[in-house]
Amino acid sequence: MQRRILGGTGISVSEYALGAMMFGGWANSDHDDAARIIHRALDGGINFIDTADIYSGGESEEIVGKALKGRRDEVVLATKARESMSEEPNHSGGSRRWITREIEDSLRRLDTDHIDLYQIHRPDPHTDIDETLGVLSDLVRAGKVRAVGSSMFPAEQIVEAQWVSDRRGHVRFRSEQPQYSMLARAAEAAVLPTAQKYGMGVLTWGPLAAGWLSGRYTKASDIDLADGRRSLERQKFDPSLPENARKLEAVGELARLAAESGLSLPHLATAFVRSHPAVTSVIIGPRTYEQLEDLLAGADVVLSGDVLDRIDEIVPPGTDLNRADSYYVPPALADKTLRRR
Repeated sequence: MQRRILGGTGISVSEYALGAMMFGGWANSDHDDAARIIHRALDGGINFIDTADIYSGGESEEIVGKALKGRRDEVVLATKARESMSEEPNHSGGSRRWITREIEDSLRRLDTDHIDLYQIHRPDPHTDIDETLGVLSDLVRAGKVRAVGSSMFPAEQIVEAQWVSDRRGHVRFRSEQPQYSMLARAAEAAVLPTAQKYGMGVLTWGPLAAGWLSGRYTKASDIDLADGRRSLERQKFDPSLPENARKLEAVGELARLAAESGLSLPHLATAFVRSHPAVTSVIIGPRTYEQLEDLLAGADVVLSGDVLDRIDEIVPPGTDLNRADSYYVPPALADKTLRRR
């Protein structure tokens, strides 16, 4: 497993990061099996684990904490805060009040005295970024956090955060965590170049596009809209919608390209993300041991320029085939009252 430096921090991280969203009640509730997956990832050369307070309501952090007993020093440990942890309005966001409390809860669940990379999970339109960066700076100075990062920030808010850090003397975001795959390429237009401009590390998530690039979907009838995540996010999976029909068509073309290149579709997908010069580490989120083994087998795949050109022809650079796949919608678009007098 190759290593890269995370955003100029000097911290060496593996090109794959193990995402822990699938551990806990949201997907795999078997703690022993999840620990087995974590240990196999470490043995396979992954030294970077990414989780979040919201994943399975904190259960994911607890699973990771238990699995890392005796191996904590081997791992660059990342978690996130900002999303709502209860119905109480103040149990979310980027305020000093909430972050000061939530860092303690994450440290307790992870059973550690520090977090290597603490990330703000989404922009908080109700909190001044100066407030958020101020409390994050205090956490770094207190030794509870080593570095801080953002997740799903649009390019203009990445720039604002960097400006505020410079003017106010705060620690700055050293990484950004965007969605990025062969089917969701919007980050290429501004987020990735902006992260590069400011010397930020980039930890991408969703390389298999919520399963679309796993090899499971070869025709419309393969998509069971009554099952699990697909029933909750129908607009992202319903093949009768034109955007998803285009995704299914693209998946077929990409699968043929993978076969012609002697690769599986998941290996093509993860190698594509790793090939972008802005990307530091690709977050993979296996639910099972077998899925992890398959992804590890493709860790050293390098795509030729010709293959990357073919991918560009199938899905143009900077394009999301379905805008509904975005997990962050700016308030100005989501709230109609912000567009009307």
